[in-house]
Amino acid sequence: MTAVPTESEAAGGTSTKPPPAIEADPHNPLHNAFWRRDRRVVDEDLKQACSRPLTFYPGFEFTGDLESVSSPGAWFVTRHSTILEVSRNPQIYSSSSGVTINDFPPEFNEYFNSIIAMDDPRHARLRKLVSAGFTPRMLARLEDSVQDQARLIVDEVCERGECDFVTDVAARLPLRIVCDLMGIPASEHDFVFDQSNVILGAADEEYVPEFGDFVTAILMAGEALSNLMDEVAESKVGMDTGDLTSLLVNAEVDGERLTRAELASFFVLLVVAGNETTRNAISWGLVHLTDNPDQRKIWTDDFDGVAHSAVEEIVRIASPVTYMRRTVLSDTVLEGQKIDEGDMVVMNYLCANRDESVFDDPLKFDVLRDPNPHVGYGGPGPHFCLGAHLARREIKVMFREIFERIGDIHATGEPVPLSSSFIHGIKHLPAEFTPSKPVGTSA
Repeated sequence: MTAVPTESEAAGGTSTKPPPAIEADPHNPLHNAFWRRDRRVVDEDLKQACSRPLTFYPGFEFTGDLESVSSPGAWFVTRHSTILEVSRNPQIYSSSSGVTINDFPPEFNEYFNSIIAMDDPRHARLRKLVSAGFTPRMLARLEDSVQDQARLIVDEVCERGECDFVTDVAARLPLRIVCDLMGIPASEHDFVFDQSNVILGAADEEYVPEFGDFVTAILMAGEALSNLMDEVAESKVGMDTGDLTSLLVNAEVDGERLTRAELASFFVLLVVAGNETTRNAISWGLVHLTDNPDQRKIWTDDFDGVAHSAVEEIVRIASPVTYMRRTVLSDTVLEGQKIDEGDMVVMNYLCANRDESVFDDPLKFDVLRDPNPHVGYGGPGPHFCLGAHLARREIKVMFREIFERIGDIHATGEPVPLSSSFIHGIKHLPAEFTPSKPVGTSA
């Protein structure tokens, strides 16, 4: 990674930042072009970045029909210890100005102003409400569904002997579980999948609409998901249907209920966080299990004994959410560098999960890695991932079903990366295996 130098005089409290850059820069990790390079080159760059001083990278500007979408640039936080520091101090590093490097138009707030983009006390109020959906009781309700859906997904591909592992396998389990959790009918699953792809992949040419305006495309996808949530929520007012939507529309905290906009933005968040991230963890899991047959054998020889550490290692190496942004509320110092009020700080979880000061041989995929204090679900603090337990369960169950039913499955080509600086995603992954017969579900 080619660092953009920052002149600083920590004692004097001054800093000089380069002006915004417009052209895509493959050496700037804030740009999608950086992530489109060979995955091994990117991994090596990220590992090396942890040994460099805190660096400011210039921003950029895109133009859409609504108005320009820009980023003024950001401090790029790579070290594991620094990400922990930022995560634990929300009173200095705020989420309420947004969590991505782009400053989007205000129209986005209706659909994307979710709890991850809030500070306390509003964040605490909403998190208390939605946390009810991730209690042991609610997660236990999903246990049979996770197992049955994993079995059905393998049934759908097992006779073919080949598949696109991302679209045919990895993407299907978390999508169906999120929709089940929210009470979304099966007839809408493909629609939800398509809209979530637009939101996270709108800068990718495969998902860019014909009219070419990714800003409007994201807004339209958010509106479409919001309208779907409105319909589902309206049908559940005053009813207990056993899903998260009925719980949320009828729940109160301190005499308050979720507003329509709050419920819609939470659904958009859940679709993105609960679907896209787990699908990419499963996808990267097959990539690394294919690349490392010795690690695959260790796991398959003792699936239950190794599952916990193997799943954590998949999440570490995948780091499906590349970064989260924070905005500095008052002048502060980070790694000896003065950071001004209003500056953006980007916590790069992929880098932190390749920090040699924390992880031995960090580019090695090691299913027995212990300890493994990764930040694949975010750093500690109020914004740690609510759905981490469910995600772990989905990954474990999906690979158990794969190993038992199509055990020799392997990637037959390089993963096709999503063009995104925010999601460490895979769009397609060709895979082959020995065909087998469907077994059906327990239902």
